[in-house]
Amino acid sequence: MSTKIKELELEASRLTRETHKLGIPVMIVFEGVPAAGKTRLSNELLLTLDAKYSSFIATASPTPENLRYQFLQKYWNTLPGKGDINIYFRSWYAHYIDYKVNGIKHLQYKDYHVLRDQIDGFEEMLENDHYEIIKFYIEIDEKKRQDHIRQTKENPLTRWKAQEYENVIPDDIYLEEMHKILNDPNQKDWKVIDYTEREQATVNMYEHIIKRLKKAIKAYRERVVERDGLFTKDYKTDLFENRLTKVKKDEYNAQIEKLQQRMLEIQFALYERKIPLILVFEGMDAAGKGGNIKRIREKLDPTGYEVNAISAPTDVELAHQYLWRFARDMPRTGHIEMFDRSWYGRVLVERVEGFATVDEWQRAYHEINDFEKMWTDEGAIILKFFLSLDKDIQLERFKAREVKPDKQWKITDEDWRNRDKWDLYLEASADMIQKTDSSHAPWYIVPADHKKSARIAVLKRIIKTCETALWGVNHD
Repeated sequence: MSTKIKELELEASRLTRETHKLGIPVMIVFEGVPAAGKTRLSNELLLTLDAKYSSFIATASPTPENLRYQFLQKYWNTLPGKGDINIYFRSWYAHYIDYKVNGIKHLQYKDYHVLRDQIDGFEEMLENDHYEIIKFYIEIDEKKRQDHIRQTKENPLTRWKAQEYENVIPDDIYLEEMHKILNDPNQKDWKVIDYTEREQATVNMYEHIIKRLKKAIKAYRERVVERDGLFTKDYKTDLFENRLTKVKKDEYNAQIEKLQQRMLEIQFALYERKIPLILVFEGMDAAGKGGNIKRIREKLDPTGYEVNAISAPTDVELAHQYLWRFARDMPRTGHIEMFDRSWYGRVLVERVEGFATVDEWQRAYHEINDFEKMWTDEGAIILKFFLSLDKDIQLERFKAREVKPDKQWKITDEDWRNRDKWDLYLEASADMIQKTDSSHAPWYIVPADHKKSARIAVLKRIIKTCETALWGVNHD
């Protein structure tokens, strides 16, 4: 090893200790055809990093189980936390080429460029959250590469390595697709390294990493943090003024039984067609989110659904991009996921309480739209319900919870504090609905002053939407 490489290793090691200390997550991507030098370069780098906070993520062609999840699921699941480093041996780019070349999920993706859009959105979210993404494309003299492949194939112990990925994506097609990506004006920051001369390639790799880490550390130290919900004085809105007629008890009992039975039939049809269903519930405290979820799942097969009741993020969750904890809980094909509160906390409680910076909550609307589209692009159904509630009725429900022993656990000091900020939550909720209501993931405002009427309305909406998606039923 040359003196220069040793010096570069020490500097890279020092800087990664600094990024770890500052909490800057780093993602280093290696792309290139087989036998181009990715393995040696990535291993060289891995040995330089502290194993306590570095991981190696290899991309292979998806298994049948992998295909039950969203295109980027693996990369969401394995996102590094603050201060951690991931090395990607092949990445979401090779994954995209695999999908396109082999027609993976061709029924969902008529145009595979949608996956490029997902990748762009994914990287943009991470970079806005101060992830440092360093991308290498490794080239090599073709004669030298073929010599290495021949030697690898001649050795029975390494033959599998030469065949593993080239059997999935032919080299010429991989090269063609990667060069389209490298030449795309929207793609930035790729560093192309020629591995023909190994020592110079290693020097180039370390010099680029050092340059990028120094830039990331400088940007971290120059950050300006502003926390302000930017609320309107004396805010008023009529968005939540609609009311539902109170349903009679005998009518409710007759309707709910039929709707729940139909919901079970819908669940089986979704499973058979491998369509995931994602139900999101937001709304004022005591509006009945939990009660609605209970009635939806009361007759469902418990092996096919999960409920996520979202509370304050843990230390581990805070150490990741804010959508990470939700992405990991998204359903596989044919399953139902219900969220009692959700990723919309970023633009609700985090905006109101000042947990998110102005930049974080303002850009979250766009990020959430992109996030939801990643799942609906693959055929998932996303329905979002906001349960609105009259302020006086909320007070009645709070007081009732305080005196009923079986309900007291539902009322907390935080509920009363939130009530004091009613108008702030009202404005935050209205902004959220107006900026994230989309054709692929619509919002439904459900008046919840009458709990039973709200439950009927929610179940009817879910069933109608699913009937349309499953069988083309027109409910207009």
